[in-house]
Amino acid sequence: METEEKQTTGHNPVWFITGCSTGFGRELAKLVLARGYQVAATARDTNKLGDIIAGQKDRALALELDVTNDQQIVETVKQAQQVFGCIDVLVNNAGYGYLGAIEESDENEVRAMFETNFWGLAKLIHTILPSMRKRRKGCIVNISSLGGFVGFPGVGYYNASKFAVEGLSEALAREVSPFGIKVMIVEPGPFRTDWAGRSIKRSNKQIPDYSITAGQLSLNISNSSGSQPGDPVRAAQAIIKAVEAPDTPLRLLLGKMAYDIANAELDAIHENFLKWEKLTLSADFPDSKPIQLLQTSV
Repeated sequence: METEEKQTTGHNPVWFITGCSTGFGRELAKLVLARGYQVAATARDTNKLGDIIAGQKDRALALELDVTNDQQIVETVKQAQQVFGCIDVLVNNAGYGYLGAIEESDENEVRAMFETNFWGLAKLIHTILPSMRKRRKGCIVNISSLGGFVGFPGVGYYNASKFAVEGLSEALAREVSPFGIKVMIVEPGPFRTDWAGRSIKRSNKQIPDYSITAGQLSLNISNSSGSQPGDPVRAAQAIIKAVEAPDTPLRLLLGKMAYDIANAELDAIHENFLKWEKLTLSADFPDSKPIQLLQTSV
């Protein structure tokens, strides 16, 4: 993106990033600015963004944004567009995890997580996409998780929120690709961010029967916090590289653990399909004919 836009139009790319106070969002904002680009860095507490934009206020905005507040989303996007003229890359990074077996989980807490992880992301897409479509260019990066591709015991509702992000993103990619707009789903494994630390929420209810499944995963997550193999800076570098590639992937796995587990899941899914192939095919009318569908890949 840098080479193409700067050489052909002189335009300096504008990134709009949510959840910049910690983790991927913070590292992305710093690296994007280091590349000379323009950034609208958002967080619920802008005091945590001061060091990011220090000395770079001509190219950086620190904006207060709670992604569960629809009106604030509209106003923040409008402000960024007024200052920079447009938004080239939207990074939906804001989100958090929730630990608890399905039966242990509190519905109100789960709904609150969905408001951030899914509905806030969706509202930002709805708000920014029209201008990208009009310009016939742009990139939408949705930060999902390995848990958006593989379901794990103990984070089932978090999985559900990220599976929802992935389904939305796949459909969106097929809808907007004719307009020159790219969509990328980022699927990190364990990284040294605050996700497993102070940012995560836990169910107050614990059922002993789940100690060997959900309980064990919760313990493993807690014990590994601060020593995860993933480096957030390297992850941010990889995201930027993928965004700027001419063939930006629909899915970007981050980290060896994510790569290994996702591929094992694909193998298991394929094995399952083959095992039950005859039963699957028996469900059609005997004389049925294939129906023409839209393209199946992006």
